[in-house]
Amino acid sequence: MKQNNYPVSGAGLGFRRCMLDELINLENPPFGFLEVAPENWMTLGGRMGRVFQEYTQRFPFMAHGLSLSIAGPTPLDMDFLRGLKTFFAEHNIRGYSEHLSYCSDDGHLYDLMPIPFTEEAVHYVAKRIRTVQEVLERPLAMENVSYYAAPGAEMTEQEFLLAVLEEADCQLLLDINNIYVNSVNHRYDAEAFLRAMPPERVMYLHIAGHFNEAEDLIVDTHGSNVVDPVWQLLDVAYEHLGVVPTLLERDFNIPPLPELMQEVDTIVQYQTKWQNRHAKTVA
Repeated sequence: MKQNNYPVSGAGLGFRRCMLDELINLENPPFGFLEVAPENWMTLGGRMGRVFQEYTQRFPFMAHGLSLSIAGPTPLDMDFLRGLKTFFAEHNIRGYSEHLSYCSDDGHLYDLMPIPFTEEAVHYVAKRIRTVQEVLERPLAMENVSYYAAPGAEMTEQEFLLAVLEEADCQLLLDINNIYVNSVNHRYDAEAFLRAMPPERVMYLHIAGHFNEAEDLIVDTHGSNVVDPVWQLLDVAYEHLGVVPTLLERDFNIPPLPELMQEVDTIVQYQTKWQNRHAKTVA
């Protein structure tokens, strides 16, 4: 598989309902695209539904799902997938990503549970990813998730992720913060992990903040500013992958809009730096 074009470009921002009345009138926004969890918007009507339609007509949008439960033990929810397909068409959603984890059994668990890093799990997950791509008639990007235990592991996180991408023939949402968080919690080389990722499979990147519970334990919260080591890892990502569309996630403790835009602009600065370097190399 060779990917020549990204579905969006530039720096992105995770769109939250508290931003509904602020962003629409923002002049010269630094972001090039927005991202939503489709589950939070699929059934909205009334004023919020109309305003959301205004946004999707004005800005490029990505969808980052919460409830697909790609590794779950129960069958895929085909009604949900058909609803997604309709939602994507109605709002011209450019790309769809989900977590490489599971979040349901007979009901929703309201958390992202780790998948055992085993060959059996690779086959199981890859088959379900292929089914989702066939139903939606579009690529699915799986996100490398943060995890705090690896029960029954027979391979490393890196080996497992690469095996799923290859067997499923899907794309990758590479979360830079999750690489850093996992590298601290599970004591591996974050840069080496990043450089092992295949550029041709990357759809876009995520970057976010986290919480330091202890020196050797980080919790992935999306509730604080991005820290310097994660920015530095993003710099390495652009060196290895090229300038990939990159989205800032902020789920709570959301600061005033100007402060939030500063972090989006920091992404733009890193992207501009590497665009200029790559241009000089080509020249």
